[in-house]
Amino acid sequence: VVPEWITECGGHSAGPATDALAALRDHLAELQLPQLAHGRRAIVLFEGPQGASKKFALKQITAAFDPCHVAVHATAFDRREANDGHWLARFWRQLPPAGHTSIFFRSWYRRVLDDRVLGRTSEDSVPRVFDEINEFEAQQRDYGTLLVKLYFDVSADVQEQRLALRRQNPWWSRIAVEDFIRGDDVAYQHALDEMRANTDTRWSPWRTIDGDDEHQAALAALEAIAEAWSKAMPSEPPQLVTTPRVA
Repeated sequence: VVPEWITECGGHSAGPATDALAALRDHLAELQLPQLAHGRRAIVLFEGPQGASKKFALKQITAAFDPCHVAVHATAFDRREANDGHWLARFWRQLPPAGHTSIFFRSWYRRVLDDRVLGRTSEDSVPRVFDEINEFEAQQRDYGTLLVKLYFDVSADVQEQRLALRRQNPWWSRIAVEDFIRGDDVAYQHALDEMRANTDTRWSPWRTIDGDDEHQAALAALEAIAEAWSKAMPSEPPQLVTTPRVA
């Protein structure tokens, strides 16, 4: 018998989606092996408003990969980081070493989404920020790093239902650190449209995930990651270099 609290938290759900997620996790675990063997770097971004199924999808990918070679970075607004040195500096410090993956739960795109809507990023600086982001991502590509950018979308009704459930938990108000922005907010939608128009590049395109159903969102996210890994990682083991014998 499954305890009631597990079902309420979404921790147990029988059905085809659960089976498909398990199969995808196994597939991703296999795809990580050539990444480790060849020392390839990878970055995965999880962007989107609160209540868009990002956290559920994140749990699926971290359950798939070897945790010794994955780091998750949750990006919140940091006034000190924003005003001390270049704003991208903290992300440079979080880039993955050889054979590792860095997952950003929110990322440098907060600068042109949440921070822009909340007035923390000046409108005059937005074009320059887009240029800096594109240059930063191009540098990762040039260095051989795989970059997968996932944007989780969610309808206003579903977002409100999920956040209403969170607000019923008395602990949530003590741990919530993000300023709430509705996904259908006009200013947010304008910022999102400009972000897509300026940063959906051929070397790092955006993949949009429908977050209304968290299991289907996780499936779509893992499928996108698996497809990117399959294309980017070598299919053959690296050749061992041996020292020739001297006669």
